[in-house]
Amino acid sequence: MIELIDLHKSFGRNQVLRGANLKVEKGESMVVIGGSGSGKSVLIKHIIGTLKPDSGSVLIDGVDIAKMSENELYETRKRFGMLFQMAALFDSMKVWENVAFALMRHGKLKEKDAKEIASEKLRMVGLMGVEDLMPSELSGGMKKRVGLARAIAHSPEILLYDEPTTGLDPIMADAINDLIIDMKQKLSVTSVAITHDMHSAYKIADRIAMLYEGRIVAAGTPDEIKNTDNAIVRQFITGSAVGPIKIEGVTA
Repeated sequence: MIELIDLHKSFGRNQVLRGANLKVEKGESMVVIGGSGSGKSVLIKHIIGTLKPDSGSVLIDGVDIAKMSENELYETRKRFGMLFQMAALFDSMKVWENVAFALMRHGKLKEKDAKEIASEKLRMVGLMGVEDLMPSELSGGMKKRVGLARAIAHSPEILLYDEPTTGLDPIMADAINDLIIDMKQKLSVTSVAITHDMHSAYKIADRIAMLYEGRIVAAGTPDEIKNTDNAIVRQFITGSAVGPIKIEGVTA
C-alpha cells in the first residue's frame, strides 16, 4: 500500500535521507525505529506528502504522491489520519471540536452531527463525558487519546503515529499501545509508527524497520529484530553506548 523508493532529502548541507527504501503492505503495522535526529519524522512527512523528496518516489497504491497536483494530494491526504507527537490539540477548542475539526471544515457537517461522530470516536478510545472539556483540563494520556480520536474521525485507510508514547508514564504508554492495536483490528487500517520506544515497537508492530544515516538498514518481524546480527540494530535495541553508532559530542 505504501512504498518508498530510493528517497533522498536534504536541508541545506544536512543530508537527512540518503536512499531510503521501505514497503508497507495493506493492513500491516510498520514501526520505524531510529535515534533522535535520524530522520524518522522527515520520513513520515514524505508519506503524507507534507514534504517532497529531492529524488525518489513515494507510492500510495502504486501512485507517486510526489508528482501529484495540489488538488490530487489534498484528496489523497483524506485517506490518512495522524496522531501527532504531543497530540497537537487546539487549546481554544473544546475536546469534541478538536475531534470533529476536519469533519466540519471539509465535510461541512452540521454541529449536532459532527458532535455525535466526535462522541462516538471518543468512546472508541475509552473517553466518555469529556466532549465539552478544554485540552487544558486533560492529562497527557487523555490528550493522546483525543488526538487518536481525531485521527480516526473520518475513518481513514492509513494511520500515522509520530512517537505515540512520548511523554507518558509506562502504564499510560502501554494503554496507548493497546489502543493502537485495537484501532488496527477494529478499523482494518494500514499503520506506520515512528518511535525510539522499543517496548512499544515490539508490541504494536507486525514488522520493524530501522532508519540509520538516511537509509533503512534492517527490517523484519519483532522476533527477527530482537535476534538480529546487525551490529547497528543490536546496539540501538539494547541501548548500549558501545558500538558502531557514535554518540554526538562523546569521544571514546
